[in-house]
Amino acid sequence: MKFPLNQLRFLALSLPAVSAAVAQGTGDTPPEEKRKYNVLFIAVDDLNDWVGFLGGHPQTQTPNMDKLAREGVVFEKAYCPVSVSNASRAALLTGYRASSTGIYGNDSFLRDSKVLEKAKTLPQWLSDYGYFCMARGKIFHTPGGPWSDPQSWNLQVPTEGRYGHVERKPGLMANGIPVGEVDSNFDWGPTDAAFEETPDYLNAKWAAEQLAIDHDRPFFLACGIFRPHLNWYVPGEFFDKFREDEMILPTVNEEDYNDIPEGGYQPARDYYTIRKYGKEREVVQAYLACINYADSCIGVVLDALEKSKYADNTIVILWGDHGWHLGEKLRYKKVTLWEEACRMPLIIKVPGLSSNGMHCQAVVNLLDLYPTLTQLCSVPHNTANEGRSLVPLLKNVEKRWNYPTVTTMGQNRHAVRSDSWRYIRYQDGSEELYDHRTDTLEWTNLANDPKYDRIKRRLAKHIPQLNVDKVPGKGIGDTSGAD
Repeated sequence: MKFPLNQLRFLALSLPAVSAAVAQGTGDTPPEEKRKYNVLFIAVDDLNDWVGFLGGHPQTQTPNMDKLAREGVVFEKAYCPVSVSNASRAALLTGYRASSTGIYGNDSFLRDSKVLEKAKTLPQWLSDYGYFCMARGKIFHTPGGPWSDPQSWNLQVPTEGRYGHVERKPGLMANGIPVGEVDSNFDWGPTDAAFEETPDYLNAKWAAEQLAIDHDRPFFLACGIFRPHLNWYVPGEFFDKFREDEMILPTVNEEDYNDIPEGGYQPARDYYTIRKYGKEREVVQAYLACINYADSCIGVVLDALEKSKYADNTIVILWGDHGWHLGEKLRYKKVTLWEEACRMPLIIKVPGLSSNGMHCQAVVNLLDLYPTLTQLCSVPHNTANEGRSLVPLLKNVEKRWNYPTVTTMGQNRHAVRSDSWRYIRYQDGSEELYDHRTDTLEWTNLANDPKYDRIKRRLAKHIPQLNVDKVPGKGIGDTSGAD
């Protein structure tokens, strides 16, 4: 997306085979072929497109995710429902838009929403129809306690382990920036922990163990990987793979805000602090190290599936909860309505349905996973879902799919993404419009040019009409798991 080197993309050479295992449009199978797939559901926190199969950064090392990409369908234009963890996961796992529930940020508990108080989450729905649903790691916003929604799971296992110790000097963070000049969690550095004692490895090891035992009913196995969520503390072996002085930086336009409306976003303090202390390459090194660490953990699970008796009847879904800025738009982190914060990886592998290594260019949303899985798993459709099933695209990645998607970041703050355009409208009515055919970095805001009024009107039709008030917050903030 941001680099001229995009050599890691794969070409779609043939249409995927259509499996009789899922009947079109219904989720049902012919009686003689009726069966229930298992589901391996891998969530990765704060992962943007810096993965090999999306080509977002030429120096990334993600061999395990890349292997999965060659075995399933990669959705190259997958977007989050909200560009922050708690709200994105609440939308994905309940099937409701944030604008319908009031869960807009990290401090509102999904069950405090009147709409979601008794809503059936995806694992609850599957459990009602015979699935054994189990989880470890970050699936909902927290890996334990009420915010992990214990009622959703037949089995939920606490996260354990440690990321290890980082060296700090008095008054400085581990990254060498004086304490107080950036957010306390915006820190990074190699640790002294062994890979095998870290939380994400232990989460992956647990998931691998579940794949080695006999299950008497179909299962939904959720494994949540915390990194590359901040803090970027992982064992030193992962930092060692990336030389700081060789890191390639994203392309940044220092004049980017000349055409951004006052009601929109502003440059972040973190950006100027990172630049002040010359930490731009360290940031890239740390993020890539954490991605490689996450990939190594994912490899533990995928290797176990490949060796298990469930390899041929288990759907694998790997998803990030939203994207991440690394200097683009003069920002770090997420919580914007621009491409870097809204786009994230999504791979779906369905035995007997998806063709190896196919890439789909249709615009899709994480909100679509709930109805997709109910159809694939041959359970009744939950009519409350506000997404749409992706099964037609899994059957034919080149199917015409004229459905723009929406990302929300606060009440009455939305981005509409179509094949070629990103349209943003803020709560004060101010707008941004970007033509992705010629402006993939979103540097030229066309919203004030009258010749694009027709396009704005067309995209604006997809903005949710219902925008309920924010559910009162409880101050939990963001979480990165055990340290």
